[in-house]
Amino acid sequence: MIKNILLTTWCALAPVIAAESITGAGASFPAPVYQKWTYTYSQENPGTTVTYQSLGSGAGLNQIKAGTVDFAGTDNPLTAEQQKEAGLVQVPMLTGGVVVVVNLPGIKDGQLKLSKAVLADIFLGKIKMWNDKAVKALNPGLKLPARKITVVHRADSSGTSFIFTNYLSKISADWREKVGQGSSVKWPVGIGGQKNPGVCNNVAKISGSIGYTEYTYATEAKLACATLENAEGKFVRPTKESFAAGASAADWKNAPGFYMELTNVPGEKSWPITGVTYILIRQDTPEAKREALRKYFTWCYTKGAAAADALNYVALPKDVVDLVLPTL
Repeated sequence: MIKNILLTTWCALAPVIAAESITGAGASFPAPVYQKWTYTYSQENPGTTVTYQSLGSGAGLNQIKAGTVDFAGTDNPLTAEQQKEAGLVQVPMLTGGVVVVVNLPGIKDGQLKLSKAVLADIFLGKIKMWNDKAVKALNPGLKLPARKITVVHRADSSGTSFIFTNYLSKISADWREKVGQGSSVKWPVGIGGQKNPGVCNNVAKISGSIGYTEYTYATEAKLACATLENAEGKFVRPTKESFAAGASAADWKNAPGFYMELTNVPGEKSWPITGVTYILIRQDTPEAKREALRKYFTWCYTKGAAAADALNYVALPKDVVDLVLPTL
């Protein structure tokens, strides 16, 4: 009898003490740190489970619009008007670097220099060979092979592509007029890869290839990164310090809807293809779920900052976090 009473009581309480579930999906750019955050937060907060699927920014936007996830990750920011129209709230989470990776025999990390004009012409298909005189002029000390250049780009709708094409549109009038910027564009040349890992896998397999990816994926795949010319005409290597220098140009107080572009920003030490990754939340999110999201993302901004730094991302400074939290 007592056993039956206890069982009945437990069953009645089960809905009350059921685990809180938070689901997210979207950008692969921040996925390494998001996976770390979701695991650690779930371990530190029994009763709450957070998951994140790396599907690409386009897929994340579609899912949050459909209401199939609680938050979406995107590197392709929405304007304040677009957020209002879609019934979404957008806040920045991290900054990081999109890097250019190459697979050239004998060429080590940071050795290959690419100017703004040469980089754009490679992705436009104008420069077809690695021993092209324009590439050789920038790299007199390197033995560049007489090998065809294979361009690797994203095949899916991608925030990383938005950041990269946004940059190319700023440094090349030809690119801006013929291709433009966006999460999906009609690439003049090359082959596609699914998400950042797909691009890295293709570059790793194809000798003579070049592609773009988020820095953490490049380091995990042990791919050589190119040194790029920045807005000041200085050649800089991709590092946390150069990403932070690029991120320092952000004026968040005067950014409606937190829309921000950090490509080709001034600063002698700035990485030229710095990007911001965001989360999107529905305005009609129920209050209980909204509170759970607020607690989780507050933890990410504070306790999670160290994990972001360890994975070569740049956490938002405290003054920016203080601007963001009221929105959450």
